[in-house]
Amino acid sequence: MGKTTAEKIFETHLVNEPFPGTKVLRLDAVLCHEITTPIAIDDLIRRDKDRVFDPTKIKAVIDHVTPSKDSKTATQAKILRDWARRHNIRDFFDVGANGVCHALFPEKGFIRPGYTVIMGDSHTCTHGAFGAFAAGIGTTDLEVGILKGVCAFRQPKTIRFNVNGQLPTGVYAKDVILHIIGKIGVNGATDRVMEFHGSTIDAMTMESRMTLCNMAIEAGGTSGICMPDMTTVEFLWPFIQDEFASKEVALADYSQWKADADADYDQVIEIDVTTLQPVVTFGYKPDQTKFVVDMPDSPIDQVYLGSCTNGRLEDLRIAARILKGRKLAPNVRGILSPATPKIQQEAMHEGLIDIFMEAGFCVTNPTCGACLGMSNGVLAEGEVCASTTNRNFMGRMGKGGMVHLMSPATAAASAIEGKIADPRKYL
Repeated sequence: MGKTTAEKIFETHLVNEPFPGTKVLRLDAVLCHEITTPIAIDDLIRRDKDRVFDPTKIKAVIDHVTPSKDSKTATQAKILRDWARRHNIRDFFDVGANGVCHALFPEKGFIRPGYTVIMGDSHTCTHGAFGAFAAGIGTTDLEVGILKGVCAFRQPKTIRFNVNGQLPTGVYAKDVILHIIGKIGVNGATDRVMEFHGSTIDAMTMESRMTLCNMAIEAGGTSGICMPDMTTVEFLWPFIQDEFASKEVALADYSQWKADADADYDQVIEIDVTTLQPVVTFGYKPDQTKFVVDMPDSPIDQVYLGSCTNGRLEDLRIAARILKGRKLAPNVRGILSPATPKIQQEAMHEGLIDIFMEAGFCVTNPTCGACLGMSNGVLAEGEVCASTTNRNFMGRMGKGGMVHLMSPATAAASAIEGKIADPRKYL
């Protein structure tokens, strides 16, 4: 019997199995940010274990509230900053160099096929787009990871999603994953790996695959995984070109992490995207989805473009294409937060920032702030936001606020009309 990608990674990274079914895995990367990591740092200090297993395998960033908005968030940042300096963690990204963690770390080439990756952040599943096993964990597991470079997991079963067909005009990776979550529910992949296959996935950019895997957690998934291919190699080539004689050699090596044709799956789910339409959420759960056309006359107060889901250059290009030469509706405020400084700089060079600003958007620095209602776009009670983020829980972007999740294209169209709008009319 063949193996899934997760089974292959678990097998090659296994350190021991202290209890039946509990696998202690060797870690290739421990990712850290200033919201969850300071708690682990303080506890390690209290236990007289202020050490790191390997400073080259720890990557840290201040991204959730940046620059700090008050004394509390400044203290959180200082704890992480001092810790990184104390342990000579070279891959630490402070204000000015920082970006949204799940966009910044792949952009820096830190994630590779076959890796095991943890972070005290639920959307760590994003990194599975590279053919890695990446999972969000709690404080205790993060402490052990920092100290020992290992993490214990119950080996998850895998659901295979065969996603096939050419995406129609105006339909993107965000629509695909919202459609899947709407189909299987927020508990549909609990304690499972979501493994994505098919012609639709093969045609996706790495940016789109990261969008897809980013929201695996919204269906309860431990991780989302795409198969490494030449698209993966091309993305990583600037970082791996000294390791391989050619891209073909790199592909041959990375192909070992592809799931076997005869792998055993918990479920196999078929998705045909040929008739898929732009999708949007309603209510307060990511599985409460409708087609945009079924949400007529749904007014909004704010449009937010950014986050670890849809703040990449590809996303900005999509939105700018619709916004070019047009203005925000009078009743709407627009906020754009590019996911990393590099993305922001490239968007400036391409003239995308000009398009957003001429449309009436406020362009901010890279930050996670608005997504979780901490800064740079918090909603007032009763306000509604059309957002490219990943979570629409009650109060997520501000107490009493409502969030509708959608693609950058749908968000741009909605910004123009002041209500949830179909982007296809602008394409």
